[in-house]
Amino acid sequence: MPVLFAAAVATGACSGQKEDTAEASPYVTVRDGEFYIGDTIYRYVGTNFWYGSILASEGRGGDRERLAKELDTLQSIGINNLRVLAGGDGEEGLASHISPTLQKSPGVYSDTLLQGLDYLLADLEKRGMKAVIYLNNAWEWSGGFSTYLEWAGAGKAVNPADAGYPAYMEYASNFVRNDSAKALAANHVRNIVGRVNSITGKPYSESPAIMAWQIANEPRAFAEESKEPFARWIGETAKLIKSVDPNHLVSVGSEGSWGCENDMDLWTKIHSYPEVDYATIHIWPYNWSWVNEKTTVDSLSVACKNTTDYINAHYASLSDALKSSENGFSKPIVLEEFGYPRDNMEIAKGTPVTARDGYYRHVFTEVVNGGKLAGVNFWGWGGLANPAHATWQPGDDYTGDPAQEAQGLNSVFASDSTTIALIKEMTKRKR
Repeated sequence: MPVLFAAAVATGACSGQKEDTAEASPYVTVRDGEFYIGDTIYRYVGTNFWYGSILASEGRGGDRERLAKELDTLQSIGINNLRVLAGGDGEEGLASHISPTLQKSPGVYSDTLLQGLDYLLADLEKRGMKAVIYLNNAWEWSGGFSTYLEWAGAGKAVNPADAGYPAYMEYASNFVRNDSAKALAANHVRNIVGRVNSITGKPYSESPAIMAWQIANEPRAFAEESKEPFARWIGETAKLIKSVDPNHLVSVGSEGSWGCENDMDLWTKIHSYPEVDYATIHIWPYNWSWVNEKTTVDSLSVACKNTTDYINAHYASLSDALKSSENGFSKPIVLEEFGYPRDNMEIAKGTPVTARDGYYRHVFTEVVNGGKLAGVNFWGWGGLANPAHATWQPGDDYTGDPAQEAQGLNSVFASDSTTIALIKEMTKRKR
């Protein structure tokens, strides 16, 4: 969902640095708490497009014709920044898991899906679009933590569709304390970040389409005793990514204090590592009980206030920590996941999105007006999908809602005319 608001702001005009301090580069860089492309500040409105590499493949789930139409539509409304999953891990056919998966067993990959990721990045390069690619997942829907634990011999992965999320989180809390599981995840980082694109012939490290590598989707400690090993793992993985690819940014993928066992100090710590280039937060008003099924419309003002408070608290905490550090630099903050249900918790295409539009306007304004956020990615792009079932089944169209979620609840479809108009309006505004 970006939107290159940047065009208008030169380096010297905003940061106080001389214009010749930055080399011309196709990569997104960070200076003075802002993203830059060359000497131009880059502030964006983007979207989550987790299934992009599957859609770009020529195998099961692939649809390059749809991919082209989706990217055309996104560009036409000003969105040029996509947050994408590199690929899923592990066994297929499990309840609430995506299919097909990229990594079938440790280090064994689907060539078809690898080539799908290659194709997606090559196409984004041609279009001048940017992608944030996450390499792991704390949640079960793409494999991630629980799959690595199972592969490491920690017992059959707990599936929350069967056992519930408390049991899942207890199981997943062992990931950062299991050296074998972490080693398998590190090998995956090396394999993907170090890959050479089969279409362009260039290493991923030289792709101008990649804005950042992301350690994981919503990584969590999941338990008090896992906090310290969690923080160490974040730091170690950030260093590993930088050692393989020094050209691109590295981010964590954290939800904020909510995803750090409500420990703001832990969130600040994992974003203070020098190898982590910017900070991330996620906000989910319905999931976090700021609104409920009966008040998605009436509680909009509460959701907006809590959202502003959450942003402000993280901005203040990170700013204070970085100012007191030896380097004394600042880092951008991106709200890279946020969603709001359709009115009255409907899921069908064409049902009203009055409250969602109000919430999106509130969030977008934080970026457009040059506030405390340098970028936002709404969750998520459903585009041209026509959900066949309330819950995703193999063969159904991919939407912005992964398999464990009601299909259409948080998705923005190309037919959501009022939301599309709002996005176009916001992406055209200048800071």
